[in-house]
Amino acid sequence: MKNSPLSRNRDFRLLWISGLLTTLGAQLSSIALPLLVLRQTGSAVVAGAVGTVSVGALLVTMLPGGALADAVERRRLVILCESAIALAAAVLAGAVLLGGAPLPLILAVTASGAVLTSLCGPAALGLLRTVVPEEQLATASSRIQARSAATRLAGPAVGGALFAWHPALPFAAEAVGLLLSVGCLALVRARSVPARRRAPFSRRELTAGVVFVLGRPYLRTALLVFGLGMNAAFSAMMFTALTVASDGGSSGVDAGLVVSLTSVGSLLGALLAPRVAPKVPPGAMIAATCWACTAAAGVLLFHRSVLLMGLLVAACLAVAAVANIGFLTSLLTATPEDLVGRVQSAASFVSSLVVPLGPLAAGTALTLWGPAAGFGAVTAVFALCAVVITVAPSMRRPLPAAGARGDAPGAPDAPGAPDAPGTSGVPGSRRPPQEQPAAAATPETT
Repeated sequence: MKNSPLSRNRDFRLLWISGLLTTLGAQLSSIALPLLVLRQTGSAVVAGAVGTVSVGALLVTMLPGGALADAVERRRLVILCESAIALAAAVLAGAVLLGGAPLPLILAVTASGAVLTSLCGPAALGLLRTVVPEEQLATASSRIQARSAATRLAGPAVGGALFAWHPALPFAAEAVGLLLSVGCLALVRARSVPARRRAPFSRRELTAGVVFVLGRPYLRTALLVFGLGMNAAFSAMMFTALTVASDGGSSGVDAGLVVSLTSVGSLLGALLAPRVAPKVPPGAMIAATCWACTAAAGVLLFHRSVLLMGLLVAACLAVAAVANIGFLTSLLTATPEDLVGRVQSAASFVSSLVVPLGPLAAGTALTLWGPAAGFGAVTAVFALCAVVITVAPSMRRPLPAAGARGDAPGAPDAPGAPDAPGTSGVPGSRRPPQEQPAAAATPETT
């Protein structure tokens, strides 16, 4: 089993297809939801408030979600959560079909989707880790990241087209995709059961992932500098690039070109990762990503054509994809099986704390001082992160592998990993359960 290719791993194929359906559905609704709010209210402020509700609900429930994932059978939890998200999407589609969804319903669907995602995201990671042999971890991660990049490339365009046909269609399509995803999960044979029963919401269990992450110098440095600092700076750079490309919001075509190129860059990086990641230490690839972002932002200080912005950001994401897969491999190898949910949630929580401040800071700099100041500020932050990552001794010491690792009944004894963390520029958008960030180390845009 361990030596067979992933293409012959039945459970991995089912999980990959399940994630594809879930991710594509989420991308359809991520573009349709703000359009629906704007259509019904005519207020960009209200559309932004919907996004704030989603992010807030996700952050508040991240750590409890990880604790729950380490206390129950993970496959069952993912099935229950995805079924509930499908029901919420179907209710929203029905309301739109009947003449319009009231704002309280939209907020309820958005908040419930974020909460359910934070609950089953860590469980999806734990289940994937159960069905993928450890020596195939990097390959599995690259295939999942490539899947995510491909859906980000196609999903918003399809969602926009469906919305133009009828506003209810994107949400109905999401509900159907989630139900098909649940069907795939029901066919998975492996079970991911915690090694022992525990009270998931005690303070000790809720903070176990944070203690694990912050207690290891390599993870602490990578997450606080690369995850926290780089993600915030990258979200600011993306916001600045999209604002400049769209000429302050008047040209959606140029902004769409930048977003499409970034998705292509992420896809290419994911395809290259299996050949590059095993040969280069994760710390070196993380440093390379920091320096690549520094160079890209520095160039944009002086030259800001739309094509150049898209290509430079795409190059950053290609390098970042390789770094992320190496980081995920080392993280999951070092994490005991019964901690994987809490470690995933803790890493996601730490790296997500200041990401929403990136666009706010970039918008302030653009308004007060113009594009040069915006790109200059992110260049400085990137450079600082690059220096710290390069000189930090902890980044040159690999993580030790976990000691005792509990095996799940009926499955191989090794891990899998979902995608990297990211920032979303779409109000109200959410990351689907099987695309929840696992290690919060790579700047990415959705």
